[in-house]
Amino acid sequence: MGKIDEFPLFKTKIEGASEKFDLADSEERGEYFQVKAGPEIELIKNYLRDRTFVAYLLGKKNSGKGTYTKLFIEAVGGQDKVAHISVGDIVRSAAKILEKGSEEKGLIRFLKDNYRGFTSLEETLEAFKSRSTKTLMPTELVLALIKWELGKMEKKTIFLDGFPRDLDQISYSIFFRDLIGYREDPDFFVFISLPESVIDARMQSRVVCPRCHTPRSLSLLPTKEIGYDPSNHSFYLKCDTPECREERMVAKEGDDQGIESIRPRLEVDGLV
Repeated sequence: MGKIDEFPLFKTKIEGASEKFDLADSEERGEYFQVKAGPEIELIKNYLRDRTFVAYLLGKKNSGKGTYTKLFIEAVGGQDKVAHISVGDIVRSAAKILEKGSEEKGLIRFLKDNYRGFTSLEETLEAFKSRSTKTLMPTELVLALIKWELGKMEKKTIFLDGFPRDLDQISYSIFFRDLIGYREDPDFFVFISLPESVIDARMQSRVVCPRCHTPRSLSLLPTKEIGYDPSNHSFYLKCDTPECREERMVAKEGDDQGIESIRPRLEVDGLV
């Protein structure tokens, strides 16, 4: 395999290709990826056989960080080698544990051993429980929760979604090497930029799979299979990831309110 800096960054489409593809169909997406970047995909597959890397995804909330990561994993067939770590998903998972109490003792015990904030853990958790989509979590708590999530998985390539999110967190990101066990992985930043009008449209139609967290859009990127709920006379998407067996995809908290519900977050995200 060649060096990373030898990867073509653009003009990867095969000359003369004229096929049309239905990108809502997983098989046709695979064919599209091969036409678009077949040789480059093989280079990445070879790299991932015995090596890993860390990608920091930077972009405004709902800019598509999770979607692009899932498509990358799909393109390289890396479900067992690549992990998408979403800070937002980690926060929501921790919140559910603290609300239900089923695994609360284990999580709190972990945080007592790993949280390094200036305010007490009790005060931080109290603020955490009253969080909203408009505010950022304390950085020290975010780092501890990321470490908690990493402890559940084997060594993999990591796409970190949602950290760093503001200027303060950039300085904290140097501690991420500690969180992954001081691995000597090459790391890089992925910057995603798009108009706020697109973010607004994505938010109001976005749904995710509760099992694999794959995001889709009711209007912009639907799945191949849909279902109908007679109780509220509405249609819904079924996740087309084979392992999920057509799990019903659901909206994320606050997405139906559109972009104004996260305006403070967007202003912070725009600083990084």
